[in-house]
Amino acid sequence: MKNLLPGLRKFSESVFNTRKPLFESLANGQTPHTLLITCSDSRIDPNLITQTEPGELFVVRNAGNIIPPFGSSQGGEEAAIEFAIDGLKVSNIVICGHSHCGAMAALMNRVNIDALPSMKKWLGHAQATKRIVESSSGGKETQLIKVIEENILVQSHSLKTHPAVSNALRQGRIRIFGWVYNFENGMVNLYDKKQNRFIPSSEVKIELFEDSSQYAL
Repeated sequence: MKNLLPGLRKFSESVFNTRKPLFESLANGQTPHTLLITCSDSRIDPNLITQTEPGELFVVRNAGNIIPPFGSSQGGEEAAIEFAIDGLKVSNIVICGHSHCGAMAALMNRVNIDALPSMKKWLGHAQATKRIVESSSGGKETQLIKVIEENILVQSHSLKTHPAVSNALRQGRIRIFGWVYNFENGMVNLYDKKQNRFIPSSEVKIELFEDSSQYAL
């Protein structure tokens, strides 16, 4: 806590005052434009990598950025997703994985989690990812980044089983995107449906991103 208390004081005594109008406006409510579903990994700072302000992102985090199919989990993901879509009316959903993901390494048995029974149970919601990767690669020996990317696609299918999501998709109110954040170079790769692969954000043309479903899952 000795590392946190000075930060709390700095925020309330100096940082807050420099952004006071923003925080005062947030006291009246939130209107985020994007639901970001990402990993709990401490190395990810959603607002930092997207360069967004407080109030722009509604964030759901858990180990492995996993989205259990509707009705299959007692966690809070269902409520958060429903609230973001039908309560806050977000227009985008981003599933963001990341390089060097410990949860995905554990899924592929590269990390022993026998002493973590809750984690082991949670990864059961990503077994489809494991089966797809092992089948396509011909075995367990595959690059972790392939597992991370495939998991985003698998979780997007689970996400669509949620009534709020499927209904919003039918009405054309939301789009779903897949990202991979790379710690080592700061690059965020976006899934390109046309190319069926993740490409660097620097290669994405903004005008196409706005008008095309090429980058939507």
